[in-house]
Amino acid sequence: MTDKIIGHGTWYDKTAIKILQRERELGRSLDLIRTEMGVGASGLPHIGSLGDAARSFAVTVALRDQGFDSQLIAFSDDKDGLRRVPSGFPKSLRKYLGFSVTDIPDPFKCHANYGEHMRTLLLEALDKSQIEYTFLSATKVYEEGMFNEEIKTILMNAKRVGEIVKEEVEQERFTEALPYFPICHNCGRIYTTTAHEFLPKAGKIVYSCDGMEIRGRWLRGCGHKGETDYREGMGKLSWKSEFAVRWKALNIRFEAYGKDIEDSVRINDRICREILHYEPPLHARYEMFLDKSGKKISKSAGNVFTPQVWFRYGSPQSLVLLMLKRFTGTRELSVTDIPNYMNEFNELENIYFSKKTVSNKKEWAKLTGLFKYCWWLHPPSEPSIHVPYNLLTYLVKIAPEGKVTEYVTQKLREYGYVKSNEAPVKGLRENIEYATNWNHDFMEIKETPLKLTATETEAIKELVGILEGEVDADTLQGALFDITRRHAIQPQRFFRVLYGILLGASKGPKLGPYIISIGKEKVRQTLRRTLHVNSAV
Repeated sequence: MTDKIIGHGTWYDKTAIKILQRERELGRSLDLIRTEMGVGASGLPHIGSLGDAARSFAVTVALRDQGFDSQLIAFSDDKDGLRRVPSGFPKSLRKYLGFSVTDIPDPFKCHANYGEHMRTLLLEALDKSQIEYTFLSATKVYEEGMFNEEIKTILMNAKRVGEIVKEEVEQERFTEALPYFPICHNCGRIYTTTAHEFLPKAGKIVYSCDGMEIRGRWLRGCGHKGETDYREGMGKLSWKSEFAVRWKALNIRFEAYGKDIEDSVRINDRICREILHYEPPLHARYEMFLDKSGKKISKSAGNVFTPQVWFRYGSPQSLVLLMLKRFTGTRELSVTDIPNYMNEFNELENIYFSKKTVSNKKEWAKLTGLFKYCWWLHPPSEPSIHVPYNLLTYLVKIAPEGKVTEYVTQKLREYGYVKSNEAPVKGLRENIEYATNWNHDFMEIKETPLKLTATETEAIKELVGILEGEVDADTLQGALFDITRRHAIQPQRFFRVLYGILLGASKGPKLGPYIISIGKEKVRQTLRRTLHVNSAV
């Protein structure tokens, strides 16, 4: 039984089955199974923001594949207050610290407000990745009273909420104040207020605008004391109770979460069960993407890597592959990894269309299933033209101005990547555009790791030495053959190794001119990295 392949053999298929079994045991309706992801609206969306959506939508797709109606809720946290001005944004935004992001003007004057500007960037990326979702704005949800019943329950049980928070994270704030932030009627800020008392009959919350510490800085309140009616949407719950309210009110059955909010999820699970009497959704914890220095990629860390940056150099499917290929464990990531994911996606397609064999049946199912999920289970009916990313960037670089597509296509015919009678297809044109952008912005070689023999290692060491001196394309081409003779390596074998490292392919252009065109120093550094990796094995 353990060898049985579930669905398409992926983690998402197994999770869908797990959700269905759990919901049946809980006795809940299976008419509509909702998954959820959060849409941040206070800063630029980063790669991880799209990961929330891709993973939850993959579960939704897996549930649909099992024959059930499923829907992804994209909940925008646009009622949250602005805690800091994002890097690169006008300093004039500082005067809006503590305001709900939908109450802040759009500094770029292209959307109704700041919050809408930010969330639109992520929603556009979801659309480009063909992720289907039902959008909900926290601002509208609070204004329209969708959470009113649950908010009242939380406020009536505020003492117990405070105790749960204290028991879980030893924070006493909500033992002294209600887990709710009213918007001050006087200054308009949300995070500077303290909710002191709930008046159930009137539906009002007594508050004072005292101030609050935000990221080590004290944000002073205006001192106003007043009352607000929670049913009018002039405020919001603390995160340490809002998740639970969302799950109950929206009937959410699955939500993944990042390691950084693990405490909040644990608190909300308890509030959901003990106060709202709703079994929280099935969770799956993932860890964060790190930049190459080991720092978490995030808007607060100032190292934002947005989906829009990825789409300049790589396809939406390659980005979805990044998100779906592995759920757990941290991963280091930078823009320079995009060529690898483009090439890896091509490898998956080769496996799916049986151009490359995988002997292990479960591994084959997992890899072909992953490819199908990159297309949300609607894969193409025939394979695309696969060209190593580095080869495309090289051809784009040497192509005559104004004739890039024609020149690249002709060269690919000569190298055997495009059939002689085959016109450039859409996918190839898009890949040429990605390579053009990469060539313009980086022109960095992203090597393919290869395991070298001792003889190959010595031969490449000699080539590295040659590249340190003055040499032209013809001389270099001759030197390559000299190296093969001195080390008793078949030229075809040695060239295949170099093509593999530099292009991720077994064939390509004439190596002497290629290396000179790309740049001797870049090739030398690439080969040295390969030698270093092999010496460490």
